[in-house]
Amino acid sequence: MEWNEETIARLRALWAEGHSTAEIGRRMNVSKNAVVGKAHRLNLPARPSPIRRDVEGAATRPPAPRRVTGPTLPPLPQREAPVQAVAPRPAPAPRAEAPAARPVPVRPSTYRPQRLVTCCWPIGEPGTKSFRFCDADATTGKPYCSEHASLAYVKVRDRRDEAAA
Repeated sequence: MEWNEETIARLRALWAEGHSTAEIGRRMNVSKNAVVGKAHRLNLPARPSPIRRDVEGAATRPPAPRRVTGPTLPPLPQREAPVQAVAPRPAPAPRAEAPAARPVPVRPSTYRPQRLVTCCWPIGEPGTKSFRFCDADATTGKPYCSEHASLAYVKVRDRRDEAAA
């Protein structure tokens, strides 16, 4: 779209009537952003914000409530606990002291449980009853068995080899 004198005059007229930029764009068959950009370049007066409505005589917001300091609930009434007669306990009989037991040295265990890791290769269609994972032992350091690792980990060919051929 080219902005000629006729379209600029129409833009100025619609702008002066107070239409939104989207409405002006619809009427002129251009995008809203094209209208905004041209209005900016023509230094047309700014539109009032649709969010901020500073209208005279509009209801003003009431002031925020005053913050209360200190406790806001009344104190709990202090109740005296009822006094119960408690019979004194007899003193425990003295015990014969047992000889101090020597600590038994604990040897660190050399046993390391082997964690059996199975292959994580999916077999079947997820969500069906036949879906499962391969249950072969996984290769050390990889999540797959040797057969599935050969499928999952493919060596990248050097492109220089292809270029030389």
